[in-house]
Parts: sequence; C-alpha cells; structure tokens
Amino acid sequence: MCGIAGRTGVEAGFLEPLKAMTDSIIHRGPDEEGFYVAPGIELGSRRLAIIDVVGGQQPISIADGKIKVVFNGEIYNFQELRKQLIQGGHKLKTNSDTEVIAWLYLLEGIEFVHHLRGMFAIALWDARDRKLILVRDRLGKKPLLYRQRNDGGIDFASEARALLKVGASREPDLVALDFVMTFGYAPPPMTGFRSINAIPPGHLLTWTENKVVQTQYWKLDSSQKTIFQIPDAISQTK
Repeated sequence: MCGIAGRTGVEAGFLEPLKAMTDSIIHRGPDEEGFYVAPGIELGSRRLAIIDVVGGQQPISIADGKIKVVFNGEIYNFQELRKQLIQGGHKLKTNSDTEVIAWLYLLEGIEFVHHLRGMFAIALWDARDRKLILVRDRLGKKPLLYRQRNDGGIDFASEARALLKVGASREPDLVALDFVMTFGYAPPPMTGFRSINAIPPGHLLTWTENKVVQTQYWKLDSSQKTIFQIPDAISQTK
C-alpha cells in the first residue's frame, strides 16, 4: 500500500502544503517520500517499497521530465509490458511498474489505461499540455479522492485526511452518511464530505487549465449470463 497526493492550479507549486498532505498518510507508505513541485503543479508520494526497492522511487520522470507519475497499487502484467517496451527499442531505467505506466502514456496517450491489469490509483502530469490525469482501477480497489477549488485547481489524494490538510471543508454529506448507515458504504462520488469527491471505479479525470473532465474507460459487461447446473459449475472449477 502506498499513498499519493497533489495539487494543480494557481495555488499549487509549494512544498510545505504538499508535505503536510503526504505526512498525513505516512501510514500508507512508511519507507520513502518523494515530491515534484513546479509552478501550478505538486505531486507527492508515500511509498511502501516492494517492487524495485532501490530504483522505483516516485515520482517517476521520463521524456526529459515532460511526463511524471505517482502511483499507488500494483500492475500485475507490468513485466510483460516492460518486455514489450524494451523490444520496441525503448530504454527503461528502472524495474518498476511505475515507469511502465509513464512509457505507455508517452506512447499511446490516454489509451494507455487499457493495457493495465491490476489495482491502481495513478496521477500523471503531462508538462507538454500542462495536463493532470487521475486514473482509478476498474473495480475501485485503490482509493482516489479529489476536490475542486474555487480558483479552478484541484487537490487529490489517497485519503480525505490529506485534503483536509489543505483546506477542504469538513461539512458532512448527510446523504452519504445515510448510505453508510443503511448499506455499509457510500457509492462514489460520495465520500462523507460535501467538498470531497471519489473518482468512481473504471473512471479517469483530466484537469487542464482549470477544466475538469471525467470519463468512464471501463464498465462490467453483464449482458451475457451463463447459468450452470451444480455438477456443471463444479466441473468448471477443475
């Protein structure tokens, strides 16, 4: 488990508020911290080092710093993807799944997400277009929350406590709390706070120059159903 956080827009570009965000989620990644700060953008990471312990520090940066990634989760097929990238003539510097994400985006743009198999919350900064892309895995295993500020920028993080560190309102969302008390959970985008939204599973959010666009890149196809008799179902497990 790792933790990510960051901000965009005119308020962003300072280490102190970003570090307050990542310090609040240190329990998610006690091994290492990493930051990228520039005018209009902040990316932070708390890392639990598992894959490429030495070389996998985040943020990962490629293409002369034009693409930067912080990431929470695991890409199950990253070794296969990494091999394909190397066979294609691309020189990867680490053995981490985070670098594979960055290269796939550089080569294929937003379509990179369709190659990933795993559980993930990704924040990717494209300095060429000054664009931030937030991606949550298909079933929502990894959390990814955000709030849109009055100045048009956004703050994002793995947990709400990090967003509260940079001014998100604590006003409760009573509808979300009703869901929790009734069903045990609040469906996205509800989080329990009126000012904070969850990116739904299978969705990505793009921020460019104060404009936020959220799109669904995957949904479960339940149109075809197969009904087995018990003996047939048992045989399918052998």
